[in-house]
Amino acid sequence: MNSGTRTEGNSSDYEMLLRFHRETAALEQLGELAGWDQETFMPPQAVEQRSEQISALTRVIHNRMVSNEFGDLIAAAGGTGSDQVAGANLRLLRVRRRRAMAVPADLAVAIARETVMAVSAWQQARKSEDSSVFLPNLKTIIRLKREEASHLAEGGDKYAALLSVFEPGIPSDWLDGLFRRLHDRLKHLRDAAIDTGARTPELSARFQRSRQLELARIIAGSFGYDWNRGRLDQSAHPFTSGSCDDVRITTRVDESDPYNCLYSTIHETGHGIYEQNILKDYAFMPVAGGASFGVHESQSRFFENQVARSRAYCSWLYRKLGATFGEFGIEDERQFFAHVNRLQRGHIRTESDEIQYNLHIMLRYDLERKLIAGELEVNDLEEAWNSQFAADFGFAVDSPSHGMLQDIHWAAGLIGYFPTYTLGNIYSGCLHDALRRDIPDLDDYLRQGDPMPAVEWMKTNIQQYGAVFQPLKLIRRATGGEVSELPLIKYLEEKFSDLHGVGLALQAS
Repeated sequence: MNSGTRTEGNSSDYEMLLRFHRETAALEQLGELAGWDQETFMPPQAVEQRSEQISALTRVIHNRMVSNEFGDLIAAAGGTGSDQVAGANLRLLRVRRRRAMAVPADLAVAIARETVMAVSAWQQARKSEDSSVFLPNLKTIIRLKREEASHLAEGGDKYAALLSVFEPGIPSDWLDGLFRRLHDRLKHLRDAAIDTGARTPELSARFQRSRQLELARIIAGSFGYDWNRGRLDQSAHPFTSGSCDDVRITTRVDESDPYNCLYSTIHETGHGIYEQNILKDYAFMPVAGGASFGVHESQSRFFENQVARSRAYCSWLYRKLGATFGEFGIEDERQFFAHVNRLQRGHIRTESDEIQYNLHIMLRYDLERKLIAGELEVNDLEEAWNSQFAADFGFAVDSPSHGMLQDIHWAAGLIGYFPTYTLGNIYSGCLHDALRRDIPDLDDYLRQGDPMPAVEWMKTNIQQYGAVFQPLKLIRRATGGEVSELPLIKYLEEKFSDLHGVGLALQAS
């Protein structure tokens, strides 16, 4: 690939830098594969052995990132010149080296080792509904992440430093203002919609596991997921792993409710096709991944919600479910659309409706900010969670697995990750607005179960670029406007007004 002209350094220096990074990226991909294995097929007794493996790999990668060789290669490669891919690669490598230099190797290794153990403890705590099984590990995780944040922040905001690992270029005050405005509008909209008293019937069938998984594979394929470069497995918490020619997704199955499997699969397919659709020329480069976790979530949430929960797509999915499982308690397409998008009391983030989903995220955002700031300790976390949940949702947490144990993120050390889900929803609102302008007849395709026009639009405007552009710039390029919560609010108000037959936008104002 032609790396373009640079103001300093030369093509040979830049290519040597990319060759060095290629080996680092390959090692990181092996670590990601080991993480995938832990969540899918690894024997339970292998946890300590896997912890040692990941720790050793983390130390090797960290040593490469802080080595004089790597520093000299970056310096020799020089300026960014006129080639935007080379410029982005250099920008990303400088950031990665700066972070690696800031965090001591022993700390990076300790975090890697502890997160493997913590995920296992979290799994045991969920099964036994006993938070105390997980608390010692979580205390260690929070202590280590506070230390890491102190190194990364260099005297600045510690939580913002952790957030920037997942979502670069987002000012914390901008994010806080965005979340405050969105929180108030969503609570008003939720209350107005629930006040309508709309009810839908319950599902009344057994949805056989094998048939759910077969249908999930069909649906993932219809979104362009390449089975020659991917696979579908089951895990406690659905996730996507890998890049380029090895992109793996997982789902979960409940035989009383097919939505869990199908919509989790569509969500993870959104992540998967993003990785598969990044230009292959970028393989093993720093830009060979999503622009950010928020942009990644914009893809998964867009396909899960704006596409697969649309009235048009639900028309096709209703017919497909009937053909696969027979009668299942829903009378017609109209009722099915309402059922898929029903507002209801529930504890689980991943099963919540589009309005309340972000309220779940903001609860976690507030709590983990306080944890990192030292304003909240792990021993008090469950009580704080339960109290805030009751205030935001109006009912009590009934079990630890429906409360602070429901997500894997803190066990995995992913502090600063949660805000990217809501940012993804905000980005997807902006993208949906632009896409609908460009493809006014999209619903005609969706009624036939064909989302590919939307997939191709996302591939052209977002996915192919990988991490060449920072998130806000990428969304502006794709939409022609600034990032705002307003398109998301407009979409939600229109959708739920349509569902409930009332002017929720007026009630929510």
